Amino acid sequence: MSTSIFSKPEILWFIIGLVLFLLELVIPGFVIFFFGVGAWITALLCLIAEPGINLQVVVFAVTSILSLLIFRKMIQKRFFYVREDRSDAVEDEFSGKEALVVADFDADKRGKVDFKGTTWKAETDSKSDIKAGQIVIILEKENFKLKVEPKQ
Repeated sequence: MSTSIFSKPEILWFIIGLVLFLLELVIPGFVIFFFGVGAWITALLCLIAEPGINLQVVVFAVTSILSLLIFRKMIQKRFFYVREDRSDAVEDEFSGKEALVVADFDADKRGKVDFKGTTWKAETDSKSDIKAGQIVIILEKENFKLKVEPKQ
């Protein structure tokens, strides 16, 4: 008597969770991780009870979203973000470096810059216009966006 993977929902949910955890390593953003957590919680539920598919999907969705809302910021602050007090922050490869503006900054103070051969979205708090070809100084990196100011 052979049993398929679909007859054992706990194994299926475990594999889905594992795939989501592995995808988190490839796709940045630290969101997919929590859907992996939701899948593993659903797998645990299937291991100790026999919920129907509707309940499994609801448990997966609710636990994924709740863990995302509750734990994402806390984990990011703990492991990924530099603390606001920059006095003991490690020198990063962006802050204080120069970048070349490749697209004029618009009225919303957003544009694009080239840094180390990669084009980055950028924004500024500067009052002066920033045009393509100009050199800017990188103040900080926030995820996939750079905060910059015109070079004096």
